[in-house]
Amino acid sequence: MINARALKLEQAITDIELLDRPGCLDHWREVFGHPPPKYLSPQFMKRALIWELQNQMLGGLSAKTERQMKQIASGKAPTAMAKPGSHLVREWNGRTYQVEVIDGGYVMDGKTWQSLSAVARHITGARWSGPRFFGVQ
Repeated sequence: MINARALKLEQAITDIELLDRPGCLDHWREVFGHPPPKYLSPQFMKRALIWELQNQMLGGLSAKTERQMKQIASGKAPTAMAKPGSHLVREWNGRTYQVEVIDGGYVMDGKTWQSLSAVARHITGARWSGPRFFGVQ
C-alpha cells in the first residue's frame, strides 16, 4: 500500500513534469527565490525542481556529501582515501612497496608514517603527492 506522503510526492512530480517553460520559470523563482540561470532548458529546470522537491520531502544529502559537493564545486576535489585495513602496493625502481592503511597513518616495513606523501617521499627521495603516487586519487 502506498502511503499518503508517497502519493503527494508522486503528484507533485507529475505537476512539475507538466509545466511549460513559463511555468518552469515561475516555479523556479518560487522554490529558489531567484530566476534560473539563462538558457536552461525546461527539461533541465524540471529535473532540478524535482530534485529539490525530493530533498525537501524525503531528506537531503548527508552533511559529509554536502561538504564534498561544495569542495568539488569550488574546484577542490576531495582526495579519495583508503580505509584502515587496506593495503596499497606500488612498484618503484624494481622494488615492490606495500603500505598498510591504519587509523591515523600508514605502516611500511614496520615503520608508521603520518601521511602517504611522507611514505612516497621516503621511497622516491623526491616530493610526491602520496595519493597520486599510490594511485588512490
